[in-house]
Amino acid sequence: MIAVTESSTPERPRYRVLTGPDDAEFCYRVSAALADGYVLHGSPALTFNGERVIVAQAIVLPPESSRP
Repeated sequence: MIAVTESSTPERPRYRVLTGPDDAEFCYRVSAALADGYVLHGSPALTFNGERVIVAQAIVLPPESSRP
């Protein structure tokens, strides 16, 4: 069940973790989320899967009252 609060909708959860190869596409996905109102939550995590670096970045959608 998805909880809906004033700052989230089923289409825009308050918390997300973006993951993928450490490449330009991943950077664009993070940049698009930031432009959509999300903010970074913590530091990125990196791992190596034997072929490439995989990155994870948590993002949160702040309450409407604290958005610019």
